[in-house]
Amino acid sequence: MYNHHRSENSRAKPVRKGLHPKNLHNQGYDFPALVKSHPALASHVKPNAHGELSIDFADQLAVITLNAALLNRYYNIVDWDIPEGALCPPIPGRADYIHHMADLLEFGLGNKQPSIKLLDIGTGANGIYPLLACQIYGWQCVGSDINTQSLENVTTIINHNPTLKDRFTLRTQHDKNHIFEGIIQAGEFFDVSVCNPPFHASPDEALKSSQLKLNNLARSRGEQKAKTKSPTLNFGGLGAELWCKGGEQLFLKKLIRESQAYSTQCRWFSSLVSKADNVKPAKKLIRKLGAVDIREIEMKQGNKITRILAWTFI
Repeated sequence: MYNHHRSENSRAKPVRKGLHPKNLHNQGYDFPALVKSHPALASHVKPNAHGELSIDFADQLAVITLNAALLNRYYNIVDWDIPEGALCPPIPGRADYIHHMADLLEFGLGNKQPSIKLLDIGTGANGIYPLLACQIYGWQCVGSDINTQSLENVTTIINHNPTLKDRFTLRTQHDKNHIFEGIIQAGEFFDVSVCNPPFHASPDEALKSSQLKLNNLARSRGEQKAKTKSPTLNFGGLGAELWCKGGEQLFLKKLIRESQAYSTQCRWFSSLVSKADNVKPAKKLIRKLGAVDIREIEMKQGNKITRILAWTFI
Protein backbone atom coordinates (compact mmCIF):
# COMPACT_ATOMS: atom_id res chain seq x y z
CA MET A 1 0.00 0.00 0.00
CA TYR A 2 2.80 2.33 0.74
CA ASN A 3 5.69 1.20 -1.40
CA HIS A 4 4.85 3.76 -4.05
CA HIS A 5 6.52 6.46 -1.94
CA ARG A 6 9.96 4.96 -1.82
CA SER A 7 12.30 7.77 -2.66
CA GLU A 8 10.38 10.96 -2.19
CA ASN A 9 12.30 13.76 -0.65
CA SER A 10 12.08 17.39 0.28
CA ARG A 11 12.92 18.75 -3.17
CA ALA A 12 9.99 19.58 -5.42
CA LYS A 13 9.63 17.03 -8.19
CA PRO A 14 7.74 16.93 -11.46
CA VAL A 15 4.13 15.82 -11.11
CA ARG A 16 4.06 12.12 -10.37
CA LYS A 17 2.37 10.24 -13.15
CA GLY A 18 -1.18 9.43 -12.33
CA LEU A 19 -2.12 11.46 -9.26
CA HIS A 20 -5.15 13.69 -9.86
CA PRO A 21 -4.13 17.22 -10.99
CA LYS A 22 -5.89 18.71 -7.93
CA ASN A 23 -4.06 16.38 -5.53
CA LEU A 24 -1.96 18.38 -3.04
CA HIS A 25 0.61 15.56 -2.94
CA ASN A 26 1.64 15.77 -6.59
CA GLN A 27 5.12 16.99 -5.70
CA GLY A 28 6.00 14.17 -3.32
CA TYR A 29 6.56 14.80 0.38
CA ASP A 30 8.12 17.99 1.70
CA PHE A 31 9.61 16.42 4.82
CA PRO A 32 11.09 19.58 6.39
CA ALA A 33 7.68 21.32 6.12
CA LEU A 34 5.89 18.24 7.48
CA VAL A 35 8.26 18.01 10.46
CA LYS A 36 7.67 21.70 11.14
CA SER A 37 3.89 21.22 11.32
CA HIS A 38 4.15 17.89 13.17
CA PRO A 39 7.44 17.66 15.18
CA ALA A 40 6.79 14.01 16.18
CA LEU A 41 7.72 13.06 12.61
CA ALA A 42 11.32 14.29 13.02
CA SER A 43 12.64 11.10 14.62
CA HIS A 44 11.39 9.00 11.67
CA VAL A 45 12.89 11.10 8.85
CA LYS A 46 16.36 10.18 7.59
CA PRO A 47 18.21 9.95 4.29
CA ASN A 48 17.45 6.76 2.36
CA ALA A 49 19.82 4.72 0.15
CA HIS A 50 19.61 7.46 -2.51
CA GLY A 51 20.54 10.15 0.00
CA GLU A 52 17.05 11.63 -0.09
CA LEU A 53 14.92 12.35 2.97
CA SER A 54 12.36 9.64 3.62
CA ILE A 55 10.88 7.37 6.28
CA ASP A 56 10.95 3.60 6.67
CA PHE A 57 7.64 2.64 5.06
CA ALA A 58 7.85 -0.81 6.65
CA ASP A 59 7.62 0.79 10.09
CA GLN A 60 3.96 1.11 11.11
CA LEU A 61 4.59 3.91 13.62
CA ALA A 62 6.57 5.93 11.05
CA VAL A 63 3.75 5.60 8.51
CA ILE A 64 1.07 6.57 11.05
CA THR A 65 3.13 9.60 12.10
CA LEU A 66 3.58 10.64 8.46
CA ASN A 67 -0.20 10.41 7.95
CA ALA A 68 -0.85 12.53 11.04
CA ALA A 69 1.61 15.13 9.69
CA LEU A 70 0.01 15.16 6.21
CA LEU A 71 -3.51 15.49 7.63
CA ASN A 72 -2.35 18.28 9.92
CA ARG A 73 -0.43 20.29 7.32
CA TYR A 74 -2.71 19.93 4.30
CA TYR A 75 -6.17 19.28 5.70
CA ASN A 76 -6.19 21.01 9.13
CA ILE A 77 -6.95 17.78 10.99
CA VAL A 78 -5.28 17.45 14.38
CA ASP A 79 -4.63 14.41 16.57
CA TRP A 80 -5.30 11.79 13.90
CA ASP A 81 -4.31 8.37 15.20
CA ILE A 82 -5.36 4.73 14.82
CA PRO A 83 -5.28 1.77 17.22
CA GLU A 84 -2.60 -0.87 16.83
CA GLY A 85 -3.39 -3.26 13.98
CA ALA A 86 -5.79 -0.87 12.20
CA LEU A 87 -5.48 -0.23 8.47
CA CYS A 88 -3.17 2.70 7.72
CA PRO A 89 -4.25 4.35 4.46
CA PRO A 90 -1.92 6.10 1.98
CA ILE A 91 -3.20 9.69 2.09
CA PRO A 92 -2.32 10.72 -1.53
CA GLY A 93 -4.25 7.75 -2.95
CA ARG A 94 -7.24 8.33 -0.68
CA ALA A 95 -7.36 12.03 -1.65
CA ASP A 96 -7.29 10.93 -5.31
CA TYR A 97 -10.44 8.85 -4.83
CA ILE A 98 -12.28 11.88 -3.39
CA HIS A 99 -11.11 14.16 -6.25
CA HIS A 100 -12.30 11.62 -8.82
CA MET A 101 -15.70 11.43 -7.11
CA ALA A 102 -15.93 15.25 -7.24
CA ASP A 103 -15.27 15.04 -11.00
CA LEU A 104 -17.98 12.42 -11.31
CA LEU A 105 -20.40 14.77 -9.55
CA GLU A 106 -19.21 17.48 -11.97
CA PHE A 107 -18.03 20.42 -9.97
CA GLY A 108 -14.67 22.02 -9.38
CA LEU A 109 -12.45 22.54 -6.36
CA GLY A 110 -12.90 25.85 -4.62
CA ASN A 111 -16.66 25.85 -4.58
CA LYS A 112 -17.39 24.06 -1.33
CA GLN A 113 -20.61 22.10 -1.64
CA PRO A 114 -22.04 21.36 1.78
CA SER A 115 -25.19 20.04 0.08
CA ILE A 116 -23.27 17.02 -1.31
CA LYS A 117 -23.70 13.89 0.81
CA LEU A 118 -21.16 11.07 0.86
CA LEU A 119 -21.54 7.62 2.40
CA ASP A 120 -18.37 5.69 3.30
CA ILE A 121 -18.98 1.95 3.59
CA GLY A 122 -16.52 0.46 6.10
CA THR A 123 -14.95 3.71 7.22
CA GLY A 124 -12.56 1.77 9.48
CA ALA A 125 -10.65 3.19 12.43
CA ASN A 126 -9.06 5.82 10.16
CA GLY A 127 -12.24 7.48 8.77
CA ILE A 128 -10.09 8.77 5.95
CA TYR A 129 -12.56 9.30 3.08
CA PRO A 130 -15.06 11.41 5.06
CA LEU A 131 -12.22 13.35 6.74
CA LEU A 132 -10.80 14.32 3.35
CA ALA A 133 -14.20 14.97 1.74
CA CYS A 134 -15.20 17.26 4.64
CA GLN A 135 -11.94 19.21 4.53
CA ILE A 136 -11.39 19.44 0.76
CA TYR A 137 -14.95 19.94 -0.47
CA GLY A 138 -17.04 20.68 2.63
CA TRP A 139 -19.33 17.69 1.99
CA GLN A 140 -21.69 16.14 4.52
CA CYS A 141 -20.45 12.63 5.31
CA VAL A 142 -21.69 9.45 6.93
CA GLY A 143 -19.24 6.68 7.81
CA SER A 144 -20.50 3.17 8.55
CA ASP A 145 -18.68 0.21 10.07
CA ILE A 146 -19.39 -3.11 11.74
CA ASN A 147 -16.52 -2.68 14.20
CA THR A 148 -17.47 -0.52 17.19
CA GLN A 149 -13.83 -0.16 18.28
CA SER A 150 -13.08 1.43 14.89
CA LEU A 151 -16.02 3.82 15.21
CA GLU A 152 -14.96 4.81 18.73
CA ASN A 153 -11.56 5.80 17.35
CA VAL A 154 -13.12 7.94 14.60
CA THR A 155 -15.40 9.55 17.22
CA THR A 156 -12.26 10.62 19.13
CA ILE A 157 -10.80 12.19 15.95
CA ILE A 158 -14.08 14.06 15.29
CA ASN A 159 -14.18 15.30 18.90
CA HIS A 160 -10.67 16.75 18.53
CA ASN A 161 -11.70 18.59 15.35
CA PRO A 162 -14.80 20.68 16.15
CA THR A 163 -15.37 21.75 12.52
CA LEU A 164 -16.17 18.12 11.67
CA LYS A 165 -18.91 17.73 14.29
CA ASP A 166 -21.79 18.94 12.11
CA ARG A 167 -20.46 17.33 8.94
CA PHE A 168 -19.26 13.83 9.76
CA THR A 169 -21.59 11.34 11.46
CA LEU A 170 -21.09 7.65 12.19
CA ARG A 171 -23.43 4.67 11.98
CA THR A 172 -22.97 1.10 13.17
CA GLN A 173 -23.75 -1.76 10.81
CA HIS A 174 -25.24 -4.39 13.12
CA ASP A 175 -25.61 -7.14 10.50
CA LYS A 176 -22.50 -8.53 8.81
CA ASN A 177 -24.67 -9.82 5.95
CA HIS A 178 -25.73 -6.33 4.94
CA ILE A 179 -23.96 -3.31 3.52
CA PHE A 180 -26.51 -0.56 2.81
CA GLU A 181 -29.45 -2.03 4.69
CA GLY A 182 -29.62 -0.63 8.21
CA ILE A 183 -27.38 2.28 7.16
CA ILE A 184 -29.27 4.18 4.42
CA GLN A 185 -32.46 5.35 6.09
CA ALA A 186 -35.92 5.72 4.59
CA GLY A 187 -36.25 8.90 2.55
CA GLU A 188 -32.51 9.58 2.69
CA PHE A 189 -30.46 10.44 -0.41
CA PHE A 190 -26.69 10.30 -0.97
CA ASP A 191 -24.83 11.77 -3.94
CA VAL A 192 -22.05 9.20 -3.78
CA SER A 193 -21.00 6.14 -1.81
CA VAL A 194 -17.33 5.14 -1.51
CA CYS A 195 -15.77 1.92 -0.31
CA ASN A 196 -12.38 0.34 0.24
CA PRO A 197 -13.34 -3.36 0.32
CA PRO A 198 -11.38 -6.02 2.22
CA PHE A 199 -8.93 -7.46 -0.31
CA HIS A 200 -8.16 -10.87 1.18
CA ALA A 201 -10.19 -14.05 1.68
CA SER A 202 -8.52 -15.09 4.97
CA PRO A 203 -6.17 -13.81 7.72
CA ASP A 204 -3.52 -16.16 6.33
CA GLU A 205 -3.71 -14.62 2.86
CA ALA A 206 -3.49 -11.15 4.44
CA LEU A 207 -0.30 -12.13 6.32
CA LYS A 208 1.33 -13.53 3.18
CA SER A 209 0.54 -10.35 1.28
CA SER A 210 1.97 -8.23 4.10
CA GLN A 211 5.19 -10.26 4.10
CA LEU A 212 5.49 -9.79 0.33
CA LYS A 213 5.13 -6.02 0.72
CA LEU A 214 7.76 -5.99 3.47
CA ASN A 215 10.17 -7.93 1.24
CA ASN A 216 9.54 -5.53 -1.65
CA LEU A 217 10.24 -2.57 0.62
CA ALA A 218 13.42 -4.25 1.88
CA ARG A 219 14.59 -4.85 -1.70
CA SER A 220 14.01 -1.20 -2.53
CA ARG A 221 16.39 -0.40 0.35
CA GLY A 222 18.97 -2.77 -1.10
CA GLU A 223 18.36 -5.59 1.40
CA GLN A 224 17.59 -9.17 0.42
CA LYS A 225 14.66 -9.76 2.72
CA ALA A 226 12.63 -8.04 5.42
CA LYS A 227 14.17 -8.42 8.88
CA THR A 228 10.99 -9.53 10.63
CA LYS A 229 11.08 -12.70 12.71
CA SER A 230 7.42 -13.44 12.12
CA PRO A 231 5.16 -11.77 9.59
CA THR A 232 3.35 -8.78 11.04
CA LEU A 233 0.61 -6.84 9.36
CA ASN A 234 2.74 -3.73 9.11
CA PHE A 235 0.13 -1.94 7.04
CA GLY A 236 -2.37 -2.81 9.74
CA GLY A 237 -5.99 -3.76 9.34
CA LEU A 238 -8.41 -4.79 12.06
CA GLY A 239 -9.97 -8.04 10.87
CA ALA A 240 -12.83 -6.88 8.67
CA GLU A 241 -10.74 -4.05 7.20
CA LEU A 242 -8.37 -6.52 5.53
CA TRP A 243 -10.20 -9.73 4.90
CA CYS A 244 -13.65 -11.26 4.55
CA LYS A 245 -14.97 -14.63 3.44
CA GLY A 246 -14.65 -14.80 -0.33
CA GLY A 247 -12.29 -11.81 -0.39
CA GLU A 248 -12.72 -8.75 -2.59
CA GLN A 249 -14.61 -10.56 -5.36
CA LEU A 250 -17.44 -11.78 -3.13
CA PHE A 251 -17.64 -8.50 -1.24
CA LEU A 252 -18.01 -6.56 -4.52
CA LYS A 253 -20.75 -8.94 -5.66
CA LYS A 254 -22.63 -8.28 -2.41
CA LEU A 255 -22.09 -4.52 -2.63
CA ILE A 256 -23.35 -4.38 -6.23
CA ARG A 257 -26.40 -6.59 -5.61
CA GLU A 258 -27.45 -4.57 -2.58
CA SER A 259 -26.87 -1.25 -4.38
CA GLN A 260 -29.73 -2.15 -6.74
CA ALA A 261 -32.19 -2.13 -3.81
CA TYR A 262 -31.07 1.43 -2.98
CA SER A 263 -30.82 2.56 -6.62
CA THR A 264 -33.04 5.62 -6.08
CA GLN A 265 -31.32 6.67 -2.83
CA CYS A 266 -27.76 7.14 -4.10
CA ARG A 267 -26.71 8.81 -7.33
CA TRP A 268 -23.31 7.15 -7.75
CA PHE A 269 -22.19 3.95 -6.04
CA SER A 270 -18.45 3.30 -6.13
CA SER A 271 -15.72 1.03 -4.83
CA LEU A 272 -11.98 0.62 -5.05
CA VAL A 273 -11.01 -2.58 -6.86
CA SER A 274 -7.46 -3.67 -6.04
CA LYS A 275 -7.41 -6.87 -8.12
CA ALA A 276 -7.67 -6.31 -11.88
CA ASP A 277 -9.31 -9.73 -12.39
CA ASN A 278 -12.30 -8.61 -10.35
CA VAL A 279 -13.26 -5.73 -12.66
CA LYS A 280 -14.81 -7.69 -15.53
CA PRO A 281 -17.19 -9.86 -13.49
CA ALA A 282 -18.20 -6.81 -11.41
CA LYS A 283 -19.05 -4.78 -14.53
CA LYS A 284 -21.02 -7.68 -15.96
CA LEU A 285 -23.13 -7.91 -12.82
CA ILE A 286 -23.67 -4.13 -12.69
CA ARG A 287 -24.94 -4.20 -16.29
CA LYS A 288 -27.19 -7.16 -15.59
CA LEU A 289 -28.79 -5.34 -12.66
CA GLY A 290 -29.74 -2.42 -14.90
CA ALA A 291 -27.25 0.37 -14.17
CA VAL A 292 -27.46 3.15 -16.77
CA ASP A 293 -23.82 4.23 -16.54
CA ILE A 294 -20.61 2.49 -15.43
CA ARG A 295 -17.22 4.20 -15.05
CA GLU A 296 -13.86 2.59 -14.51
CA ILE A 297 -11.38 5.15 -13.22
CA GLU A 298 -7.72 4.18 -13.15
CA MET A 299 -5.50 5.62 -10.43
CA LYS A 300 -1.73 5.42 -10.72
CA GLN A 301 0.77 6.09 -7.97
CA GLY A 302 4.32 5.26 -8.90
CA ASN A 303 4.06 1.78 -10.41
CA LYS A 304 0.96 0.78 -8.46
CA ILE A 305 -2.36 0.85 -10.29
CA THR A 306 -5.73 0.67 -8.59
CA ARG A 307 -9.17 1.28 -10.01
CA ILE A 308 -12.39 2.84 -8.89
CA LEU A 309 -15.53 1.26 -10.27
CA ALA A 310 -18.54 3.61 -10.21
CA TRP A 311 -22.10 2.96 -11.36
CA THR A 312 -25.48 4.64 -11.31
CA PHE A 313 -29.08 3.55 -11.85
CA ILE A 314 -30.28 7.16 -12.11
